[in-house]
Amino acid sequence: MDSGTWRKLAAELIGTFIFFFIGAGAIITNEYSKGAVGLLGIALAHGIILAIMVSALGHISGGHFNPAVTVGVLVGRKIEPLLALYYIIAQLIGGVLAGLALRLVFAESTWGPVHLGTPDVARDAAGNALVGFGQGTLLEALLTFFLVWAVYATAVDPRPVRIAGFGIGLTVLVDILVGGPLTGAAMNPARAFGPALAAGYFPIEQLIYWIGPLIGGAVAGWLYTYLFLRAPDVAPPAPGPELDSTAP
Repeated sequence: MDSGTWRKLAAELIGTFIFFFIGAGAIITNEYSKGAVGLLGIALAHGIILAIMVSALGHISGGHFNPAVTVGVLVGRKIEPLLALYYIIAQLIGGVLAGLALRLVFAESTWGPVHLGTPDVARDAAGNALVGFGQGTLLEALLTFFLVWAVYATAVDPRPVRIAGFGIGLTVLVDILVGGPLTGAAMNPARAFGPALAAGYFPIEQLIYWIGPLIGGAVAGWLYTYLFLRAPDVAPPAPGPELDSTAP
């Protein structure tokens, strides 16, 4: 790999690490503070830090930080398959490192009840899932569809609407407000995998956060490309150092 590719992978790993550390960290802090952060605070933490990371690193790697986004961009043929695979590996590593860092920062008595901020379905006092597998998968697919649609509309589409960080971060924020109490609204396989591996917590519902987001991201990428990026009025992006052929 050339130096440009390594820079993109470094940006994906670091951006994913920061995104997950703040997002999952807010869940742990909510546990530590006995609910003082709340659902809105958790949603704000995820949405704002993602907006910052997309704005800070999007010009380098495209600011995916999510295998579902990368798959959506791949379906639209905006990234090469091998590079997409490398992106996903970097994202998963970033997620695991974030989980391990949180494990070092917080006491197990604090992170244990929330499994390092691992997304999970709603459960009763006995630990039984209150959200069915199909229901949870559908919800994650829909929420991820909304997210990847926002990525395409604000960052992939070459027409001049450059509010990518703002639009993408706000989509994550409102998605969490809707889906957070039910599935955690991960919308991101790496967001589920990283803390889960660090915490050693892998219920069968972990598959929801792979199946749903990957399907939702792929459908959003295909549909937006088919509807809006093949029209004759879509001009190619103007050349410039801020544009990246692999960026969403």
